[in-house]
Amino acid sequence: MLEGNRVSRISVRGFAVASATAVTAVGSVVGVASGSVAQNNDAEAMAADATTLLADIPVGQQAQVQTVSLAQQADAQAIAADAGAKKEAEQAARKAAAETAIAKKAEAEKAEKEAKERAEQQAAASRNAVRDASSFAVQSSYTVAQVQAMARSMVPASQFQCFSNIVNHESTWNYRAVNPSSGAYGLVQALPGSKMSSAGADWQTNPATQIKWGLSYMDGRYGSPCGAWAFWQANHWY
Repeated sequence: MLEGNRVSRISVRGFAVASATAVTAVGSVVGVASGSVAQNNDAEAMAADATTLLADIPVGQQAQVQTVSLAQQADAQAIAADAGAKKEAEQAARKAAAETAIAKKAEAEKAEKEAKERAEQQAAASRNAVRDASSFAVQSSYTVAQVQAMARSMVPASQFQCFSNIVNHESTWNYRAVNPSSGAYGLVQALPGSKMSSAGADWQTNPATQIKWGLSYMDGRYGSPCGAWAFWQANHWY
């Protein structure tokens, strides 16, 4: 009951303190209520305190206190929603990055596997294309074009140009070429020429036998005709 201009139940100062306390208590109740189940007892106790405090506030002010409490609740929910959305976005970004990395790794492995398979197929095709010296019919003589055709059939495709460069410099594709100074003989200028007998007794007259021996020599000493050609370019002999 009012006595003049004075509040009978609480003083003006007490009213202000009670209002502030009630707002805090109600806001805390909202926070606890949105938390874990283990905090229910605290929520109930704080709710009881808030009810008591609201009872001490004039009816006209209680609506204001409740409005402030609802605003605090909305702010707390908005903050929680933002935090949750941020966490979900970070998790989604990490998942997408991991999936992208896995996909790129799979693509790289696939490309590497395909490249290896192509190389193996090319090597197999090259090996299949190589003919042995004995597969050519023996003739009394051979043109340069015929000798070069033999070489293309006997030397792996990836090594033919190197082999051809050496033969062109050594004998200009003349299988009967003789070096007047050293006595080196044939397409690859074997020294002495009789070395080529290891490839066939007809080494003097059969270019296929000479090609067979020359290829074996280059592979054995330099690893390949291209290895021999690299040495020849640096030293002008092999």
